[in-house]
Amino acid sequence: MKIPKNLIDKYNVPVPRYTSYPPANFFSTEFDNKEYIRAIEFSNNEWPENISIYLHIPFCPKICYYCGCNTHLTRDKDKMRVYVEALKKEILMVKKYLSSNRKVAQVHWGGGTPNSLPVEMMEEIMGVLHSNFSFITNPEIAMECHPAMLDSAYIDALVKSGFNRMSLGIQDFNLKVLENVNRDPSEIPVEELVQLIRSRGDIGVNLDFIYGLPYQDVKSFSETIEQAVKISPDRLVTFSYAHVPWIKKAQKILEVRGLPEADEKLAMFEAAYKILTQNGYKPIGLDHYAKADDELNIALENRTLHRNFQGYCTRETTGQVYAFGATGISQLESAYAQNAKDTNKYVEQIESGNFFIEKGYKLNKREKIIKHVINEIMCNYYLSWKEAAQKFEVSEDELKNVVELKDSNLDSFAEDGLLNFNPDEIAVTDSGRFFVRNIAASLDPNLKNAAQKFSKSL
Repeated sequence: MKIPKNLIDKYNVPVPRYTSYPPANFFSTEFDNKEYIRAIEFSNNEWPENISIYLHIPFCPKICYYCGCNTHLTRDKDKMRVYVEALKKEILMVKKYLSSNRKVAQVHWGGGTPNSLPVEMMEEIMGVLHSNFSFITNPEIAMECHPAMLDSAYIDALVKSGFNRMSLGIQDFNLKVLENVNRDPSEIPVEELVQLIRSRGDIGVNLDFIYGLPYQDVKSFSETIEQAVKISPDRLVTFSYAHVPWIKKAQKILEVRGLPEADEKLAMFEAAYKILTQNGYKPIGLDHYAKADDELNIALENRTLHRNFQGYCTRETTGQVYAFGATGISQLESAYAQNAKDTNKYVEQIESGNFFIEKGYKLNKREKIIKHVINEIMCNYYLSWKEAAQKFEVSEDELKNVVELKDSNLDSFAEDGLLNFNPDEIAVTDSGRFFVRNIAASLDPNLKNAAQKFSKSL
């Protein structure tokens, strides 16, 4: 895939990433603990019935300069213990409002560095989940792991606790790149680490990479992806570095060290795309790749792919997301609720028996329709107006009015070969996939008057 430079110049503008709709920077502080409780109770009668659990572990032994996540720099196990006790209590607090007939389809550990948590604390949290919830057959239980802190004993403990997917945050195999973003490389050679994980059973392995960092270029990043292909992970992610120094001050360090221009960054994406697709990987969404027989690719072919803050998922593992821990964002069908980020205050609030909701958002039917339209474009590259209208029990004309659809919204994309559309459907082309954020934004009427800042699309 080769994207013409004129399209890069035209579409490299700030737009939301649409991991949620509305995006998180639209959330309001008027949404409080009482609203969250009402939202949990209301969610029991909404689709999807399944539960997806997100656990946020903010602790990191050191801060990677590119990181945009909520992190807490510490190695203090006493602080971790206090946090874990609060996390376990919050889980039980939420469970009180959930219907007992609902089952867990997905558990995702993110951070921070989840595997910086001592094994026994991880086991305790998983024990609370297994003791208090029913699970579907073959749920996905995954952890984002820092490979520099992963060894045989920790892998054994994860598998024993039910984990069946591990995402390794490699970021780059080039040691100069890692050094300049303050990222430690894997202690065990990555190829050996993946073999070690797979030797423990049917465990899915993801390798995650970032492009757009200092000292990366097309040649070096291509070498990294070629090395990844030899390791043969089940899934692979090439995240575009999101530069938001107004939120994450540490990212300013990377400006001094030199960030690749948009042209170079796009060339890295194109090179990785070519290498991966030529080696049997199928592109999933904006930045994921999976082997042809992977359940994500099968879902994409069937146009049943979904996405939440944790990434892409199938219809079987789709659930309303209930998030635990500082800055965790719950994604219910009709509401979002985000915990505040201060870990000490989070512990204080939970210990006192109160939730720690900082902000959230309650969706109306109009916004649910826009959310569905954008999700279909972002996940499945396709939208049937008829199917969407049937889902919401409205006419197709009403649906199009909600997103304020006009042919002029889509004409430019069609002229540039990025999508095809007619009165019945929208279908994103292969070359349009890289600009899917722009396409989704054209169907977002709320974006027209937005004052929020977003990272650029490329």
